[in-house]
Amino acid sequence: MSKLATTKMSSRGQVVIPEKIRKRMNLSAGSQFIVMSEGDVVILKRITAPATEEYRGLIERVRAKAATADWPQNYFEETYGVQATDPIERPSQGDYPERDVLK
Repeated sequence: MSKLATTKMSSRGQVVIPEKIRKRMNLSAGSQFIVMSEGDVVILKRITAPATEEYRGLIERVRAKAATADWPQNYFEETYGVQATDPIERPSQGDYPERDVLK
């Protein structure tokens, strides 16, 4: 199976990746690429998410580092899946005087 194909760039700068290549590489709408160029060569490199095992390895390394950094013991379990719209609930750390409302 040939790995070479030709294509053209549109007036809007869009390049179509030939169907045979898209199917062989399992590319679909929304696939992301890094674009590199040097001289008259342009290279598209597909960006893929790391495998789950890579994440697990990273988490274990961070947990080991956290164990020596005085982080709360269950930090990862308590913050897993937290998003900016779902703030972490923390116990009160004392009473503070109220501040004036900014206008």
